[in-house]
Amino acid sequence: MKRLFDLLVTVPASLLLLLPILVVALLVRLTSPGPVLYWSDRVGRNNRIFRMPKFRSMRIGTPAVATHLLADPASHLTPIGSFLRKSSLDELPQLWSILKGDMSLVGPRPALFNQDDLIALRTEQGVHMLPPGLTGWAQVNGRDELPIPEKVKLDAEYMRRQSLWFDVRILWRTVLKVMLRDGVSH
Repeated sequence: MKRLFDLLVTVPASLLLLLPILVVALLVRLTSPGPVLYWSDRVGRNNRIFRMPKFRSMRIGTPAVATHLLADPASHLTPIGSFLRKSSLDELPQLWSILKGDMSLVGPRPALFNQDDLIALRTEQGVHMLPPGLTGWAQVNGRDELPIPEKVKLDAEYMRRQSLWFDVRILWRTVLKVMLRDGVSH
């Protein structure tokens, strides 16, 4: 049921968002050297590594670590990187990962391959068995501002409460959070 819901929402959303996706791709290309997409190694269901696309918001050569671990994250942003992140437009290529089946619309956000603490805590709580999501319960309850143990606690709560209606509620709250740019780090 979850996979069918993902496809029923993602296919039309991808078609509706095609023009904005093309515009963002062009803007990324025109404002900084390098590829339009950044393919990040992420941890998916059952701790399997997959390649997740994002519009590139960081300069070429930026270390592959969580943004909060960079000494001066702003110095690594492309000219439109801050805007892409604040607006969450950098996440649009992840619709491909949902169509492909590597991700779901709702679930725990996929960890970077080197976020050992997050991966270990999720595995301990059984959260690693869920497909990662474009958005999740932790994202609508703090997003980038939450410490890792709190994120995992919310991911585990999502795992216990998951249902179609809970996913719809999380998607709606995500739209509101994105529109208000609430809880976004630069």
